[in-house]
Amino acid sequence: MTAPIRVLVCDDQALIRTGFATIIGAQPDMEAVGECGDGRAAVDLAGRLRPDVVVMDVRMPVLDGIEATRLLAGAGVAHPVKVLVVTTFNLDEYVYEALRAGASGFLLKDAPPAQLLHGIRTVASGAALLAPEVTRQLVGRYAARIRPAEGAPADVGLTPRELEVLRLIADGLSNSEIAARLVISQETVKTYVSRILTKLDLRDRVQAVVYAYRTGLVT
Repeated sequence: MTAPIRVLVCDDQALIRTGFATIIGAQPDMEAVGECGDGRAAVDLAGRLRPDVVVMDVRMPVLDGIEATRLLAGAGVAHPVKVLVVTTFNLDEYVYEALRAGASGFLLKDAPPAQLLHGIRTVASGAALLAPEVTRQLVGRYAARIRPAEGAPADVGLTPRELEVLRLIADGLSNSEIAARLVISQETVKTYVSRILTKLDLRDRVQAVVYAYRTGLVT
């Protein structure tokens, strides 16, 4: 039998925190291993409990969710933990920073329980949870603030087709939408995505979106 997904819930609102933990604990393939109300506690508990996924709020006391995510999943972290950020539309700007900090994806707080559970399973599996329609809204709204990094490489080692796929990912298209746009199969798209992540040493689609904007491949 496969071990259950171990989930740590971090939210400064006790009602939401308890609700998430109750929903998670009721699943046969999940276990709510802990709860906390601030980012510092999340980092400390994650170090002790070793959860598979941390469900992380953004605005919290002591240490906010963005900094906590950076400490748990950011560049250079020896044993990164997968982080699923939960937020509301009026916190979009914070979500972008959380994704840059290493989060594997995000959900809206008013998402139905089924979406929360799907998100946890998706992130636990190693995939990114970045809904295409939300990607378009998020990146589109804040594109002006995402400046290309200094000295961004002109040649990133991708083929013309891979660059095309990367730009479509950054535009928020799903694999099926990319397949339809390029008139290729979804399996072929998956192969391209895998090659792109490997060549650029990126963890998931979330990082691919950020990379595309930071290097100026998409403006």
